[in-house]
Amino acid sequence: MSIIEAHGIILRKYRNEANLSQEQLALKCNLDRTYIGMLERGQRQPTISTLFSIAENLNIAASAFIKEVEELLDGEISNK
Repeated sequence: MSIIEAHGIILRKYRNEANLSQEQLALKCNLDRTYIGMLERGQRQPTISTLFSIAENLNIAASAFIKEVEELLDGEISNK
């Protein structure tokens, strides 16, 4: 699994926990809904400012978001 794919998995997880649609999150972040979808599918890589905006609008610290991506990747590596 790539970092971009792991980011998408964690993004979808937190967006669903926040009960937000892709469109709702995109509006809160001043992004396009299709961009959120591409992030979740691992087709795009966010800039650091986009990552911070998304994390803020999901009410999570960007560092906690990144840590969870790292943990997912570490678990993937450990399971090989």
